[in-house]
Amino acid sequence: MPSTFHQWRILSASLAVFSALGLASCKSKPVEEAAPTPQPTVEKAAAPAAPAAPAEFPAMKIPADNPQTAEKVALGHQLFFDPRLSVDGSRSCYSCHQNEHGNGGETPLAVGANEKQLTRHSPVIWNTGYFEAFYWDGRADSLEAQAKGAWGGANMGVGKENLAKKAAELSKIKGYAKQFKTVFPKDGMTPDTIAKAISAYERTLVCDDTAYDRYAKGDDSALSEEQKSGWAIFMGKGQCAVCHAPPLFSSAMAVPGGLYYDVGIGTAGKAEAEVDVGRAAVTGKDTDWAAFKIPSLRNVGKSAPYFHDGSVATLGEAVKIMSSGGIDNKNKTALLADRGLSDDERASLVAFLGALDCGGKLEQPTLPE
Repeated sequence: MPSTFHQWRILSASLAVFSALGLASCKSKPVEEAAPTPQPTVEKAAAPAAPAAPAEFPAMKIPADNPQTAEKVALGHQLFFDPRLSVDGSRSCYSCHQNEHGNGGETPLAVGANEKQLTRHSPVIWNTGYFEAFYWDGRADSLEAQAKGAWGGANMGVGKENLAKKAAELSKIKGYAKQFKTVFPKDGMTPDTIAKAISAYERTLVCDDTAYDRYAKGDDSALSEEQKSGWAIFMGKGQCAVCHAPPLFSSAMAVPGGLYYDVGIGTAGKAEAEVDVGRAAVTGKDTDWAAFKIPSLRNVGKSAPYFHDGSVATLGEAVKIMSSGGIDNKNKTALLADRGLSDDERASLVAFLGALDCGGKLEQPTLPE
């Protein structure tokens, strides 16, 4: 619809023409044209500057007693995909981190050997080598410890006390025996060397090829306009980067011991005795009650459901909970607050998170015989 100013201009011009024609019929002297009305100058507001987009990952820490080698990574790749490591031959590490589920868990709660339902959701495994504490509660201080924990625990069901027996059983597979002799000539195939090989492979699972990464390296076209708006909200009004700092998008990464917060997930409508206490089970501190490690947001758009208990089905719902201040309880972190985001702003945030989709996938290797 034309502006009031524009309508007034048209009316003024029409009256001027009409007057000129009328006066011309009464007088012989032509009427001089009126000088044009000057148009107001409207200055465009400058577009807000885009937030800086960090691109460079920190150096990944590699344990001195487990250096990376191509042969070790190849061996760990096979072990990661091999269901023969589990007590019943039904589960491999990959079972909880499949490509079609964003390399996280398909179900709200993980399912272990013998179809046993576990107590927490399987997290996305991309960039896991940048963490310095593992599991949602950080009870393992290395990838190697986490690998042995999952293998001996309910995930693979072997039992901590049976790992050496299982390693001896697997060492009878000629293809493994040969590789372990090459990669670990002193120790051969033991629970520790199996965990070291798996961990070496997991440290190669790096996601640094997202649309965000291309944008951060100078490709302005890598993000849509809506994603750019979402990025500005992520870094500004939404305050998301407090816990999910780029470029790793988890502030718990590269931090000794990790970072853990209670955002209220899993507390609503439950008696305290029924709540998963999270980090408090490791530290014994009341301040860690119901606190869980900050996950990375890389591949988050592909890895529903969300949070440590898989209780939130969609990314839009997860964003709404977090941007509204989480779920109130006795220990909720003060870092969360209602950011006052509109539906459109939350939609832009979800669009931006889609720019963190990882391009790679885990490849099934040929298993030794």
